[in-house]
Amino acid sequence: MLCWGLSFPVTEGALSALPPFLVGGLRFCCVALCCLFVPRPALAWRWIVLIGLFSSTGQYGLLYLGMAHGMPSGLTALVVNAQAPITIVVAALVLRERPTPRRVGGVLISTLGLVLVGLTRGQSVPWSALLLVLGAGTSWAIGNVCTRMAPFTERRPDNAFRLVAWSALIPPLPLLALSLTQNVPGRGRGVHAELAAMAAAGPRAWLALAYMVVLGTILGMSAWSSLLAKHPADRVTPYALGIPVVALLSSRMLIGEPLTLATVGACALVLAGIALVALPSRAGAAAEAEAVPTAAVPAPPLPAGDEDLAASSA
Repeated sequence: MLCWGLSFPVTEGALSALPPFLVGGLRFCCVALCCLFVPRPALAWRWIVLIGLFSSTGQYGLLYLGMAHGMPSGLTALVVNAQAPITIVVAALVLRERPTPRRVGGVLISTLGLVLVGLTRGQSVPWSALLLVLGAGTSWAIGNVCTRMAPFTERRPDNAFRLVAWSALIPPLPLLALSLTQNVPGRGRGVHAELAAMAAAGPRAWLALAYMVVLGTILGMSAWSSLLAKHPADRVTPYALGIPVVALLSSRMLIGEPLTLATVGACALVLAGIALVALPSRAGAAAEAEAVPTAAVPAPPLPAGDEDLAASSA
């Protein structure tokens, strides 16, 4: 949570010197080097490709593009974490689960909060940037469901790290190809413009990229994938609730992003809706424990108790 929350203001350092798709492509090129040292996960290629497309390519491509188009880092962390209620909706559609009235209410409250975020920041944040980041959250949500459904043929403690490393092979090609189509300010477009931007980037940009690779991806995504592979999505997503709080506070302290009372109120509404969706009530948890699955979707076996979840998040 702390690593991901801090990564949002850190990302501003990379995006200040490098184009958004290039940042994403370089990030996953570095992560993909781990494939030289770890074997492929016990998972069919189609699942690796799907997870790489949604959890990495779609999420970070849209996220960085939205930030480059004017979305502040703290607000980005809040909006992209709409993935929590969106994950519940996608899981309901794909896994044929019936959302409870409480969860439906949470989705509606989060949606209202996002609209208010757009209205309160309408003069400083383009709607296009807001929609791009919301698209990143949707892609993340689909990736969450894919990770949850992925049928590992062998249960190993390092499956999550293997999955992060090997799924990182997917984003570089589309992201770098898209980067070639974008104008680099003051340099035009194409390979020469990209190389010139890399040559001109200072230590701040490269340190930011290193942070995103090591702490944001290898550590953060491995822990997240490990939790999703072992536990239901609605038990994992609450752990993301602290990310926007860390990001908003660190963005305010580190890079001086403004934080108005109206924005705080809208953010609180979004977080309330997310919490309503992601944090199950005692009655709901008991009912889900007794429920029989309605769809035979392949998924890894669940641990016997909740101790694994607490240990994995420590």
